[in-house]
Amino acid sequence: MTYLVIGAGPAGLAAMKSFRQAGLAVEAVERHADVGGQWLYGAESSAVYASTHLISSKKTTAFADFPMPAAWPAYPGHAQVLQYLRDYASHFGLTPLIRFNTSVQALARDGEGWRASFSDGSTRDYAGVVIANGHLTDPLLPKMPGAFSGRVMHAKDYRTPDIFEDKTVLVVGMGNTGCDIVVDAIHRAKRVLWSVRGGNHFVPKFIAGKPADESNHKPRRFILPKKLRAMLHEPLLRLLVGPPERFGLPRPQHRLYDRTPIVNSLVLQHLGQGDVSLRKPVRELRDETVVFADGVEDKVDLVLLATGYRITFPFLADLSALNWQPAQQAPQLHLNIFPPADNNLFVAGLLEGAGVGWAGRALQTDLIAAYLKAREKNPAAASAFRDSIAAGCARGAEDRGEHGIFVDFLQYKRDLQAAIAALS
Repeated sequence: MTYLVIGAGPAGLAAMKSFRQAGLAVEAVERHADVGGQWLYGAESSAVYASTHLISSKKTTAFADFPMPAAWPAYPGHAQVLQYLRDYASHFGLTPLIRFNTSVQALARDGEGWRASFSDGSTRDYAGVVIANGHLTDPLLPKMPGAFSGRVMHAKDYRTPDIFEDKTVLVVGMGNTGCDIVVDAIHRAKRVLWSVRGGNHFVPKFIAGKPADESNHKPRRFILPKKLRAMLHEPLLRLLVGPPERFGLPRPQHRLYDRTPIVNSLVLQHLGQGDVSLRKPVRELRDETVVFADGVEDKVDLVLLATGYRITFPFLADLSALNWQPAQQAPQLHLNIFPPADNNLFVAGLLEGAGVGWAGRALQTDLIAAYLKAREKNPAAASAFRDSIAAGCARGAEDRGEHGIFVDFLQYKRDLQAAIAALS
């Protein structure tokens, strides 16, 4: 019996490798003509723009058994990242397992397994499915009352900054993407406005000339609780970077390790230089004018929405198979992988949290493979793990960000490693 992996991005590639190493038959489908997922610049589903670089360093991002080249910069650009993923697929012999230019149209339960219908008209039966389709494909568009005579676009469709040339640009959103685009726009636009709602913590890419995130990944026997780590590190960041509110931004209302931080010091520099003007959330659109929550009005040529993405599984008619939670618009999964039902459906790569990297995603897929092997070789361990899945889903998601998929990378990796060890 063969297992299906949907998607050939980092999580999909990790799943293929984990299954092959566990001796499980596996194949994958990828709707594009190449591996890479989000990093396939220019692809319809990719949200990568020309200036995209990693926001975690190459050492903390790369797969544990396949480091990025030593000659590469600490934070490679998207072209290098794509080449790395191609090299990874080639090195581990994964490319022949992938059917390219093929998408899954529907998944239907078929006995203990699943029947997949594909875009080429074929259908195949599988023992189980690993969904690694990503969650940065379907734009989340906020409701903005009124009509606008200018251009409104989502960051998903942004590629190069030439669209800002000699325009008054409004960027809506304060994630890492929004900050990158604000910096891009400043060098081309006539005027840049930035609408922000909540605050966030800012982390520099380098401290003392070294990638700032590497110190968090040193091997440790004991991990400080997340809240205590935040209490120790927040004052240091406010000293190194400066309090965000000094630049006019809202003060963060959450602790440092409760959300993905902003890894961008340039946007603060431009705020300090007066190159960008902050605005409150948008209240309404009125012809060529944008009205903000505090009553301020500006004439704008282009509104760019860096407002995030919806989690979607378009090939699943019945989302209850993934324990879908309408209130959170996300599935509730044990370890962000396992639904409570023992239905041979798994998810890989559905998480947020700086520091998890692709090594963390490989741990996810190693755990799926370990569980499937334990069902054959060690039923008692598999049964005990199933009890932990049910208990984990019953507890519900803790404070894991907007979609309930945020993880504390240090504890999360240890949880995955402990589960793998228990199943082996």
